Amino acid sequence: MVYTKKHPALLIMGVIFIAIAFLADSGAMGDLIGYLKNKKYVGEMVGLGYAFGGIGVVIGTWHLFGSHEEGDMDYYMSAVAGGLFILLVAMLVRWYGAPLVAVWSKAIGPVMGDKPIHKVLGLNYVVLGILAGIIIVNVFGIPQWAQNGVRLSRLGLKTGVILLGTLYSLAELQSLGKLSAIMVGFFVLGAVGMVLWLGRMRKIPNSMGGVLSAGMGVCGVSATVAAAPVVQAKAVEIAYTIGTILLWGVGMMFLFPVIGHMLDLGHIQFGAWAGTGILNSAQVAGAALAYQPDGIETLKVAEIFNITRVLFLPIIVLWLALWYVKHEGETEGQKVDVGKVIIGKFPLFVLGFILMFALSSTGVFAPAQHYKGKYFDSSEAKVKPKKLMKDKQIATLTAEAGKVKRADRKAALDSLVKNRKIMTVEEWGVIRGLYNAKILSKGANKVLKKATKAVRHTAKKIKKFRQWITLLFAFGLTGLGMQITVAAMKQAGGQPAVIGGIVGATKAVASLIVIIMFVREVI
Repeated sequence: MVYTKKHPALLIMGVIFIAIAFLADSGAMGDLIGYLKNKKYVGEMVGLGYAFGGIGVVIGTWHLFGSHEEGDMDYYMSAVAGGLFILLVAMLVRWYGAPLVAVWSKAIGPVMGDKPIHKVLGLNYVVLGILAGIIIVNVFGIPQWAQNGVRLSRLGLKTGVILLGTLYSLAELQSLGKLSAIMVGFFVLGAVGMVLWLGRMRKIPNSMGGVLSAGMGVCGVSATVAAAPVVQAKAVEIAYTIGTILLWGVGMMFLFPVIGHMLDLGHIQFGAWAGTGILNSAQVAGAALAYQPDGIETLKVAEIFNITRVLFLPIIVLWLALWYVKHEGETEGQKVDVGKVIIGKFPLFVLGFILMFALSSTGVFAPAQHYKGKYFDSSEAKVKPKKLMKDKQIATLTAEAGKVKRADRKAALDSLVKNRKIMTVEEWGVIRGLYNAKILSKGANKVLKKATKAVRHTAKKIKKFRQWITLLFAFGLTGLGMQITVAAMKQAGGQPAVIGGIVGATKAVASLIVIIMFVREVI
């Protein structure tokens, strides 16, 4: 069978990529970039545009005019068209679609504190990419020349999950405190176990139960993507899980602050609750800032609990791998030697994730005490003289120092003025709180923001990994959307949402009770 189709699509897509790269590189797209405020993507447009445009033109010319014979080369080369199709859609969403949604959202105005609606609803390039894929497959259908390559989306997701391990470090647990590790561990493992149990009771497929348990138990979309290949989840099952997580997160982001104020929870209590009960990281931060818009104490605690939850991801992936192999064997009526099957069929990409996580914990890619490659360092080696505050900036802060009343903020501000930089990670947190409180003028706040950035660094290796993770997830999830049909979603039914709601509500209520009983304003 010959898979390559004589069609101009790949050649045309190559030309489109090159055109985007040229227009971005030459400045001809300046007005559009200014309107969309997407200047940070210009480097991507140029680099990826020329690279993949060249690939599209060369292989597309061969597709259209070359001779094709049955064989491995024909099979793999035929997949290029579908792969480039996914990438083009994903990048158009990332470079133009998501920024346009952000512009429109900001024009409407804030809807929760100072957050615009696209932030509240989580309408980023990942979610919009999935939606674009769903629209394409259900409205237009996947063209024949692209069908073979659309399957490459799974490879993109697996590769992205391997690199995801570089963003987290086990050393991070050393600074989190015993309470967060114990409490989050209990609720993460409990939520995963509860989903798996309910899934068996309500007779949903093991693959659906496995991927939903990771999403509801750990950290939302990232955990869903990481667990999906382990339990061989279908595209529609991944979509259901992501939809359940996002809908639950949006609702809880609004509800948690209301309940917190009704119960008069302290900043530490609410931060611990939000970090435990809300799944998506952005929505955790949104709830924390909505609860305490004039400081950072709540946000810091919420981030600590959220980080702790993320670090349970390798354990959950291993658990689900063992669970899935065992229960699939039972479903098929076979006695399974779990140890033998795990050794023989354990997904290599999971081993890759664990290896990268272990290497990241040793400090190979970044200082061992990092989170997503970011770390605090105010040493002279890292904060060069040109990054120190200038006399004019010091004068701006000094003139408004009288507005600051809290003792810790006054001390941190005095230290910043004296040393021209933030000296400790504790001061860095206080200055961030002062910035969020918006006590000072816009000009002074700009100075504070610059000072916090001067001592917060991103490891170069992790920065590269993050870029590739972003692109791989954009590619993989857009392609995933192209495999989700309305018919398949109807066939799946509403069981995932029911189970997700039960588990999410149980975790939220139970964690609130534990926090009220055991968490005080000092951890």
